[in-house]
Amino acid sequence: MNKEAIATTRLQLRVLMPEHATMLQAYLLENRAHLAPWEPVRDEDFFSLEKCEERLHSSFRLMEAGLAMHFAVCLEHDMIGICNFSNIVRGVFHACHLGYAIAEKQQGQGYMQEAVNAGITHMFQRQGLHRVMANYVPENLRSAALLERLGFEKEGYARSYLKINGVWRDHILTALVNSQN
Repeated sequence: MNKEAIATTRLQLRVLMPEHATMLQAYLLENRAHLAPWEPVRDEDFFSLEKCEERLHSSFRLMEAGLAMHFAVCLEHDMIGICNFSNIVRGVFHACHLGYAIAEKQQGQGYMQEAVNAGITHMFQRQGLHRVMANYVPENLRSAALLERLGFEKEGYARSYLKINGVWRDHILTALVNSQN
């Protein structure tokens, strides 16, 4: 597994190790209210330093097994977002799911598009994937616009797909196919 950062014009996508748990915790605490409408319900324990370390250990094991790539989006020395590729399946599928989030203070500056684009390029060119799938709740107009700008195509509508903020939510299903392989 490559632990080196992916550099863009303004950002770095970094693999966080357990010793970076304080960076993850600071990002999560600062953006707790901002991210709540788009994520599962989080208990207090989720934000503890111990749980952040545990998640980074788990994330690293998944990456070593080739099942995921989890990146922290960093602007200089600050974590401003996440760009995760999970549920990697090889064989005849060569696909994964994309998840992403940006800090409230960093919205509207093009950082998420820059980071996700770099992550997708890495997954297509370095990881050899053929398909990246991303799903969003219909009200999340920012996600819809981002995915459209990145070339994702709508493929379906899933009723009661994920439990977000305590409620089973419908999702719009999208995908981007690697035309180079």
